[in-house]
Amino acid sequence: MDLIFTMIVPFTIAGVALYGALQRVDVYDALVQGAASGLETLVRIAPALVGLMTAVYMLRASGALDLAAETLAPLMDRLGLAPELLPLMLVRPVSGSAALGVGSELISTYGPDSNLGRTAAVMLGSTETTFYTIAVYFGAVGITRTRYAVPAALCADLTGFLAASWAVKLLFP
Repeated sequence: MDLIFTMIVPFTIAGVALYGALQRVDVYDALVQGAASGLETLVRIAPALVGLMTAVYMLRASGALDLAAETLAPLMDRLGLAPELLPLMLVRPVSGSAALGVGSELISTYGPDSNLGRTAAVMLGSTETTFYTIAVYFGAVGITRTRYAVPAALCADLTGFLAASWAVKLLFP
């Protein structure tokens, strides 16, 4: 069984090359054109990504996330969420790597089998890096006005956070 999983990528590559040869497509030329297109996309979206990452690291280093967690703790309690999860909830829509760092800190502090550790893990798995995703996808096709995409995506993130907390409470009483 392990051999099958080990061979999936080589078989896929061989299958694509064989299909291209049967269709008389220059597979190497198509690969080079695709790579060039990918680099063009990267050049278009890099400034937005650099700005996003800089803002996240500045917020974490300045202590603004901790201040926001203290300020919003009463609201978090009313929603049934632990206030310690707020930094994760604020960072997750912006940066996946920063969210993993915050989640790792929560799990190492409270333990992986704690309610908080489980909730952080489920939140990381059930939400998206909204601003990163919007920057990448909208930047790739040249859309500059996101209109309702950002508010709708942030509502989906909030729903994901609440559902993650609810699911952990339901499955791990």
